[in-house]
Amino acid sequence: ALALGLEVVDLQIISPFHSQPFLGVCCGFLLNQHYNPAFVSLQMMKHAWDNYKHYAWGLNELKPISKQGHSSNLFGNIQGATIVDALDTLYIMEMKEEFKEAKEWVEKNLDFNVNAEISVFEVNIRFVGGLLSAYYLSGEEVFRKKAVELGEKLLPAFNTPTGIPWALLNIKSGIGRNWPWASGGSSILAEFGTLHLEFVHLSHLSGNPVFAEKVMNIRKVLNRLDKPEGLYPNYLNPSSGQWGQHHVSIGGLGDSFYEYLLKAWLMSDKTDEDGKKMYYDAVQAIETHLIRKSSGGLTYIAEWKGGLLEHKMGHLTCFAGGMFALGADGAPSDKTGHHIELGAEIARTCHESYDRTRMKLGPEAFRFDGGVEAIATRQNEKYYILRPEVIETYTYMWRLTHDPKYRDWGWEAVEALEKHCRVDGGYSGIRDVYNNHESHDDVQQSFFLSETLKYLYLLFSEDDLLPLEHWVFNTEAHPLPVLHKDDGNKEENQK
Repeated sequence: ALALGLEVVDLQIISPFHSQPFLGVCCGFLLNQHYNPAFVSLQMMKHAWDNYKHYAWGLNELKPISKQGHSSNLFGNIQGATIVDALDTLYIMEMKEEFKEAKEWVEKNLDFNVNAEISVFEVNIRFVGGLLSAYYLSGEEVFRKKAVELGEKLLPAFNTPTGIPWALLNIKSGIGRNWPWASGGSSILAEFGTLHLEFVHLSHLSGNPVFAEKVMNIRKVLNRLDKPEGLYPNYLNPSSGQWGQHHVSIGGLGDSFYEYLLKAWLMSDKTDEDGKKMYYDAVQAIETHLIRKSSGGLTYIAEWKGGLLEHKMGHLTCFAGGMFALGADGAPSDKTGHHIELGAEIARTCHESYDRTRMKLGPEAFRFDGGVEAIATRQNEKYYILRPEVIETYTYMWRLTHDPKYRDWGWEAVEALEKHCRVDGGYSGIRDVYNNHESHDDVQQSFFLSETLKYLYLLFSEDDLLPLEHWVFNTEAHPLPVLHKDDGNKEENQK
């Protein structure tokens, strides 16, 4: 170990789910005693954060091999995505010094007065969501102020004939447009459908009802429309208010719309009956038309293209296992067990997609046709970019069933991340998970710190850390508190 430059540590800690000593290399440590997986995920966060701080501080993301900053055009000229995305993870892991320096950066440097076009969806889930969570966890007023300031900058995106927001917005001029590749100038279901939780909280914290009104109007537009077979197409034109192509996905372009229907109901302390009905009706249509079982017995969620199924499932779709399990308790009483079982089956399929690769990390998409099951067959679907959705589902399944296999599967992911994605300068995605040798993509995504590492830490921690009855996680894993009827008055009195 010393020859490899590793530090030898003697961890006298019993794992919560293994009684056997473990010998292996992880996080730059040689673990030669019982190991504690929550400690390991904290050390992974420290490695990711320290390298970001050292090589890319104040920039959006880190290139861990080049050891320099990386900027995505999703955020325009807004900087500091990794800092804002990681705030709540730092707080939850009690990385107090790191949280303090992140807060100071936000106070002094987080600037929204930029002449740049941003993705409304990405800025909302990462920046607004990250700031809201940081405020609710720490009580630091700067986070509330910045969240509301940014929320106000996003409001011009809703200036369309229907109120369905544009995907892209210049936050200085207020001019919006949609992605040029989207069907017939449409807005995208997963983008305009993934504003609800944050905007309800913005109204709650600012006392300004306009945020909640904007997202409730989206619901009204959707409820007026005919749904083909009860399904929601991925494309909706913001000018005509009509669906674009009849493509339906629970993965990319659709995914978090369904997640937010359920979570809006849970976050409302189960008073948002409209959100509840929309969610359970949608799940019924998904079960009827999209969920299938392979000849090898794996349950998967296909994609629907004008009535024809494509037997492909994306890594992004793997979040749905956790969603089905989280929604089981509110399902009609005869369906509760069924929804938990559905979550378990999706978790197993997604675990298989990891297990059937060389690197034990899942591909971007995997197929169930042409004689293959849970395997990527196209070169452009074989990459892994540090995505969290499979670990997210393990975390929900563990919390809701306490079946130890979910912690075992989470530990398999830790070992694979350490073996293949950890580099000297942080963590990098992989171009082909079926290859014998790593080809790194040289990006440490901000969501690796916000989601992947947070869900790992929660998976290996006690259930009373952010209990699900009190907190709802946005689609970037930022925890937002359940809003009780009397909470509004309390917030108003505090301001």
